[in-house]
Amino acid sequence: MTPIAPFRVECDLQDCEIEGRVPPDVRGAFYRVGPDCQYPPRAPTIPFDGEGHVSMFRIADGHVDYRSRFVRTQRFKAQQAARRSLFGAYRNPFTDDPAVAGLSRGTANTHVVYHNGKLLALKEDSPPVLMDPRTLQTLDDCHTFSGRLKSLTFTAHPKLDRDTGEMIAFGHEAAGLASDDVSVFTVDRAGNLSWEAWIKVPYAGLLHDFAVTERHIAFLVIPMATNLQQMQRGGVHFAWDSTLPTWLGVMRRGGDGKDLRWFRGPERCATHIMGAFSDGERMYMDMQMSLKHPFPFLPNLHGEPFDPAAACGRITRLSVDLANRNSDAYEMEVMYPHVGYLPRQDDRYNTFPYRYGFMNVSDMSQPPPAGRAGFRRTTCYVRFDHQTRTTSTFTAQGDCTLSEPCFVPRSERASEGDGYLIGISDGLHPGGHTELLILDAQHLEDGTIAKVKLPFRTNLHVHGSWVPD
Repeated sequence: MTPIAPFRVECDLQDCEIEGRVPPDVRGAFYRVGPDCQYPPRAPTIPFDGEGHVSMFRIADGHVDYRSRFVRTQRFKAQQAARRSLFGAYRNPFTDDPAVAGLSRGTANTHVVYHNGKLLALKEDSPPVLMDPRTLQTLDDCHTFSGRLKSLTFTAHPKLDRDTGEMIAFGHEAAGLASDDVSVFTVDRAGNLSWEAWIKVPYAGLLHDFAVTERHIAFLVIPMATNLQQMQRGGVHFAWDSTLPTWLGVMRRGGDGKDLRWFRGPERCATHIMGAFSDGERMYMDMQMSLKHPFPFLPNLHGEPFDPAAACGRITRLSVDLANRNSDAYEMEVMYPHVGYLPRQDDRYNTFPYRYGFMNVSDMSQPPPAGRAGFRRTTCYVRFDHQTRTTSTFTAQGDCTLSEPCFVPRSERASEGDGYLIGISDGLHPGGHTELLILDAQHLEDGTIAKVKLPFRTNLHVHGSWVPD
């Protein structure tokens, strides 16, 4: 992967330069977060490691203001006081400076979600960090919902239910390092933890995203397994174990978890959900899925070389019929040929049947850039219409790469998919800068409506959220 150098700058920029015209019905804030090294790493690590750096594009009346702040985690504050890096390899407490024993290792660098009037900066190995949505000031560096959160971890991908106002979430390795415990819980619209169930997974590993419908909750356990021996030798948290199957676990939403059923599948990697829904007792979940994992910086347990072709992710629909008590495997259907990562949907449909999805996609007609371990830049945004199985595409021009897209409804009551698609374009050439692109989600092929131009290239963007006024 082409590295993006540390940004390390907290800034406020009023009235960003705009090419084109920002539609007047785009009013709100686009929040994004990613890793940004505070200090040079203490030990060899991976691109996902680095302090959470949140930025906000505040949009109103055709104007755009920009603000960025580091998340003041316990880790950030300890290193700031010491003026050096104190935490070691990725999610490996054995490599930390003894001075930070007992502090949260969380970087809050993976996702930022709005709920109950606050921003939650998230990293799946630790509780959320609360931030003020207007100032980006850190309000609580380890938020445990008044002490009711028993899980030691909190997912980077909670789901919001538009009807109930609930936030449904989980924590993996919830009872401690390398544990096979998962806590599943709900936070009500007032910010109180209102339901919780504990389950066991077939093996401890990367459980990054999950699916929630009106009736069910599902987890796909993939062979990116937690490796305690590797950590004790100074390595990172995970290693890909090609001998392990995947397991799809489905349970009733709001229950005690005792009805959880596991369905076996072949070796696969799938980290992000596009959408999920239930139709009676049959549950569907659409994911970006590949034959092997797409992380050349993470080790393969059995020494296989990284395989860029097998790492290509395509939208794949998994389904199970829970009424069939004799079934012990899930079904798979590759829905489209497009290769890409980080799929999204209209977030108002997080738990409901949905029609449209979006993803940043590689232009497979172009060769991969040199030095990127076989990876191809994501230079297209694609809208997928599951009803007609058709697509529309926006293709970026120039030496750039596109980050995860985010859907903006035209209005609170707009129909599904009626609105705008926004996303970050980072210039990869020397002196390249960051742009926020705004497109008509129903007509991606028409190109950008507006580009919001920053005079610099910011830190790596992982995930983001749109919050309307």
